[in-house]
Amino acid sequence: MDETVLKNLEHRVDELLQRLNSLSHENRSLRESQAAMLNERARLIEKTELARSRVESMISRLKSMEQDS
Repeated sequence: MDETVLKNLEHRVDELLQRLNSLSHENRSLRESQAAMLNERARLIEKTELARSRVESMISRLKSMEQDS
């Protein structure tokens, strides 16, 4: 194989390895972000359900007070 072809191939392999490392890092970062967002989503759903429960309880008490008067 010609020396120039070999050097070009070596250079291309190096570029591909750098790209692989970059994409691996990006993938890891995106997975961490996704996990954080899923945790935040679960927290917000729980918070929303608690608020819904409280509002429903208030509505029931108001209806009860309305019927008593």
